[in-house]
Formats: sequence, structure tokens, C-alpha cells
Amino acid sequence: MSFLLFAVSALHVLVLVLLFVATLDKGWWVLPDAGALNLWYDCVFQNSTRSWACASVADSPQLRAVQGLLLGALLLSGAAFALFLWQLHAGPRGRLFSASGGAQILAGLAVLVGAGLYAAWGGRPPGGHFGHCFVLAWLCVPLALASGVTYIHLRKRE
Repeated sequence: MSFLLFAVSALHVLVLVLLFVATLDKGWWVLPDAGALNLWYDCVFQNSTRSWACASVADSPQLRAVQGLLLGALLLSGAAFALFLWQLHAGPRGRLFSASGGAQILAGLAVLVGAGLYAAWGGRPPGGHFGHCFVLAWLCVPLALASGVTYIHLRKRE
């Protein structure tokens, strides 16, 4: 049983780290000229100064929705992990971790909707491709859903 608790905790921490990187790093949309767009700033690498020049993204309702969904998913996943730890140490014995699992499943669904909305959004510059943050967001979806389902089926032993 302790191995299963360790495994589900490690999976949840992995989801949190991947979701944190996907939400905050540069690389949702990569341009051919070494520029990158993320959810928060439009960044372009300048070869002359070897630094990134960033400007705020245009106010787009779709992009704001993606930002909100991914930030909400990050907060939900963090709350689910804190709730799991509380249920594990102070919660009643013999009960399921259904609250933690439900919050983690909601986080996975929020990432699913946010990444899908970003994929359908047409406001990206032409000629680029999806970057590593977009891939990490899609990778978080099945991992978060799997950890949420595992939490729901996991019972605290008496």
C-alpha cells in the first residue's frame, strides 16, 4: 500500500511540475525566426544582444480564457494535492480520496479545454509550429485524469 501511495503522490507531483512549466514557460508557438509565443508575452530572441525581447500579448478573449483555464488547473491540482495530504494524515480511516480525485479530474479537464481552445485559436502568426509547452499541456491531461481516477479508487486503510 505504501508503494501505491508513493506512486500516486509522485504522479501528482509530476503533473504539477509539467503543468507549471507548460503554463509559465516560453514555447506555446515557435516561429521560424527563433521567436516564441507563450500565454503571457510575445517573445522574440534577438541575436545581437543574445536576449529575449518580450511584449504583452494582445487582448484576446480566447487567449485570456486559455490563461484562466491553465492557471485554474494549476491551482486545482495544487489544492487536490494538499487535500490528499490532509486526507492521508488527518482524515477519517476507511474513506475514499474522492475529493482529491474530483479536484484532480477537474484540473485535467480544465487543461484539456484550455489546450484545445489554444489549438483552435486562429490568432497565432503564420509559419510557426506548436512548441514544447503545448505538448506538455496535452501530456498533463491523461496524467491528471489517471491520477484523479486513482485517487477516487484509493481507500485509506483502517
